[in-house]
Amino acid sequence: MDTDVVIAGAGPTGLMLACELRLAGVDVAVVDRLAQRTGESRAGGIHARTLEVLDQRGVLDRFLSLGTLQSVGHFSGIWLDFDESESRHSRPLMILQSVIERLLEEWGAGLGMQVRWSSEVSGVRQDEAGVTVELRTAQAASTTLRARYLVGCDGGRSAVRKLSGIDFPGTPATMTALCGDVELPDLPEEYIFVRRCPDGHFSVYDFEPGWYRVITSEYDHVVDRDEPATFEQLRKSLIRLAGTDYGMRNPKWVSRFGDAARQASRYRQGRVLLAGDAAHIHYPAGGQGLNVGVQDAVNLGWKLASVVRGHAPESLLDSYHTERHPVAERVLHNTRAQSALARPGPQTEALRDVFGSLIVFDDVNQHLRSMLTALDIRYPIDGDHPLTGRRVPDVDLKTPDGAPRVYELLHAARPVLLDLRGSADVAAAAEGWHDRVDLIEARSKSECWRIPGVGEIPAPATVLIRPDGHVAWATAVDATPDTSALWTALTTWFGRAKRG
Repeated sequence: MDTDVVIAGAGPTGLMLACELRLAGVDVAVVDRLAQRTGESRAGGIHARTLEVLDQRGVLDRFLSLGTLQSVGHFSGIWLDFDESESRHSRPLMILQSVIERLLEEWGAGLGMQVRWSSEVSGVRQDEAGVTVELRTAQAASTTLRARYLVGCDGGRSAVRKLSGIDFPGTPATMTALCGDVELPDLPEEYIFVRRCPDGHFSVYDFEPGWYRVITSEYDHVVDRDEPATFEQLRKSLIRLAGTDYGMRNPKWVSRFGDAARQASRYRQGRVLLAGDAAHIHYPAGGQGLNVGVQDAVNLGWKLASVVRGHAPESLLDSYHTERHPVAERVLHNTRAQSALARPGPQTEALRDVFGSLIVFDDVNQHLRSMLTALDIRYPIDGDHPLTGRRVPDVDLKTPDGAPRVYELLHAARPVLLDLRGSADVAAAAEGWHDRVDLIEARSKSECWRIPGVGEIPAPATVLIRPDGHVAWATAVDATPDTSALWTALTTWFGRAKRG
């Protein structure tokens, strides 16, 4: 084997997955068809759950220092408020994808990760022992890498997905949007959030000093997806919608997108897996795409590492599709709804008025913001406790060594068995997993924990936390720990107990 895992695609999803695998000591080869980073800004924000994930790995401050926190969000251009009691990081962070990629690559380099540029996947052959990845490179017509697994994080036109014969069903585009970073010397306003017009809408944001992100959306007009997007097309589109180009000049980059929505029929085909845009594409409403991809990577990373290192059976990888496919399916659903709400016309205007009158109600606002931020995700994990399957809240603790937060215990990307009552039975039951699971005895500073979509619950007695921050097992404060259920959870997620 040349490496344990080949990751195709050095975008946010691929880089996050590489970092997760390196934290677990897994050898990784990241390949990308591009010759180098383009510097294109692309996506522009990180939502609460992704901020939490970065906090769980101890790297969040790097991102906060280069971004700007926003106080509000939106659903198809209709304002949403955020509740700071739901997360330490409830507000979205405005930060360009190019910056996110640079920070992730720097983090990964410190963990021993390198990106092989000018390396395009051109063939995939797998067998019982591994997968052979054919690469078309700048140095040679073809070369190969042999690995135990291949993960396609190579975008909506994923070569890995196509070469592996994985279907990508969905709905085609019904509109065309152009996006570019330009200078706008004649813009009379600081920014334009969403301005609706008879044939579509446009937005203008100042992501960087002196530069503006211009987005134009025109409906019932779809161009060939292979047609290059140009500055002149963006300028003419803005003139059609706004009546002016605001003196647009000096473009950094121009791109095109639509509201096509497609999802891979399966996220795993033997030793080949998909994540990020390779597994799902959708209208980029609410800035969910990058976030879903990063969260895919964090769900998959520890599972793949556990299998590679021989701690867990290969069947553990099936839970990746089981847990993440419904999440992206819901994103496709809500972005289709947002695309429909954004269409021009008097019928849609009436619908937006009605929708806007509902969104002011706390329950509606909470439902929509939890859906966009992914704070309400609950994976289908067996257990009656309300925490089971949900992401663990970042509560303050007391330990003999200090006062950490829960997320500080997850920096090493290892499972944590958090014992908040000092149970000897819990410690004894987990003895066979001491090499894989960190047993932490602590006390919760709060008597109640707040769970988005649920409300406040009594602080539990014991919590088994997976490396991705989701709860695999928990017991209530007034219940006797079911050590048999704990043993089952440990075996299910982290493999069999070590003997002797």
